[in-house]
Parts: sequence; C-alpha cells; structure tokens
Amino acid sequence: MNTTTKTCLIVDDSKMIRRVATRILRDLQFEPSEAGDGREAMEMCRASMPDAILLDWNMPVMDGLSFLKALRSTNGGTKPVVVFCTAERDVIKIAEALDAGADEYVMKPFDSDILESKFSEVGLLG
Repeated sequence: MNTTTKTCLIVDDSKMIRRVATRILRDLQFEPSEAGDGREAMEMCRASMPDAILLDWNMPVMDGLSFLKALRSTNGGTKPVVVFCTAERDVIKIAEALDAGADEYVMKPFDSDILESKFSEVGLLG
C-alpha cells in the first residue's frame, strides 16, 4: 500500500466550522475537501470516495443522517470512516447515527485534540 495522503470530506453548512476543520485536518496530514450540505457531499462522494468524512447533523437540503444512510447504500460507500459532528447531546440521536453507519462522533465545539483523538480511535492516524 502506498503512503498517499488520506482525504477527508468536511460536510457542514457552517463555513466557519468547515474552515476550522480544514485547518485541523491539514495539520493531521489530511487532504480536506468541503461540502455545504448532504446532497453536495453525495455528488462529491460519487465522483471520488474520501477516506474519511466529518459529518454535521443539522443541514439544509439533506441532513447528516439522510446523507449517511444514502452513502452507506452507495457503491463504495461503506469505505469512508464517518465521524459525526454534532451539537446534539441527545443519546438517542447519537445511537441512531451510529446504527446508521457512523463510526464515531464528536461534540461541537471541537478542537484539534478531540479530532486527533477520534481519528486515532477509528484507525485513521498513525
């Protein structure tokens, strides 16, 4: 296996969150790309499946859970590691995301230590 840079798609309707996540992911040696909603993210995944997806829950057009379910049923869509990123503190919603195929989740606001820790836990680092 070659040591190409891992790719991570950041899916969030907040430009500020995407910008912060992009900076953190670059520091973690990822090649980040951005989508503002689930439908845009789905189109990007169909064109080129990323290694990881940092996924927001609440978005217009297509929310995170709908995107996740669509992704996991798409050809190659089981490959990306999906880290759900949410302000939700609702255990039921988190369980729903994990049941739908999320690998891990982080609470907003997150920082580089939190993302690095979660990405390590799911085997994306190191």
